Amino acid sequence: MTVLDLTGPLDAASPLPLYRQLEIALRRSIEARQVLPGDALPPERDVAVQLGVSRITVRKALDALVSDGFLARRQGAGTFVTKRVEKNFSKLTSFTEDMLARGLKPHSTWLSRTEATVSPEEAITLGLSPGARVYRFNRARFADGEPMALEYATVPGMFLESAEAVEGSLYEALARNGNQPTRVLQRLRAIQFNAEQSEILGVEPGAAGLLIERRGFAANGQLVESTRSFYRGDTYDFVAELKAE
Repeated sequence: MTVLDLTGPLDAASPLPLYRQLEIALRRSIEARQVLPGDALPPERDVAVQLGVSRITVRKALDALVSDGFLARRQGAGTFVTKRVEKNFSKLTSFTEDMLARGLKPHSTWLSRTEATVSPEEAITLGLSPGARVYRFNRARFADGEPMALEYATVPGMFLESAEAVEGSLYEALARNGNQPTRVLQRLRAIQFNAEQSEILGVEPGAAGLLIERRGFAANGQLVESTRSFYRGDTYDFVAELKAE
């Protein structure tokens, strides 16, 4: 159990409500990594006794941090610091690179990895002729064992040897043939997860998430990937100057 040093963060004479003072103190502890992702917080009653406040005060502070994605409640287990990952869209990096750069261990579970004929919608998006060959990659992405995102990528057949060429990073596979994207166009929008997505990601149906629709271009301007990524809203921070259509 995490030991929180909350001695003296609350001031009864402050115009700021006690629960807001506690929320701010806890948020700063999380951002300063005084408590780490995956750490369990002490029970509400223990925090209330330590600070000499009511459990309602503690509950309101925790509710705000749960709502903002800093904390997550697990039925029968308690309240935990979430594994929030900051994503900067001003840099072109893959999911694997993002996780490794933050000291997290990435891995994927394949949902499907197939060769197929381009669909009408894909033909328009990728600028391909009817009947062209494409590879489709659907997978769940994890960091330190925690489900982070669902990814659905389509790549024109000319840019990869086979579907099995992608073992981990799609960008690494494309780079082996000199086709790694050097520029991307991205569009972001808020979504709510359906029942199937929620089951895979371990969230409640209807939970908030973020859909990133990305098109990646090689140095010669060829479109080499079209990807739709569904990220959990409670595990990922998105910052930066965005390139969008």
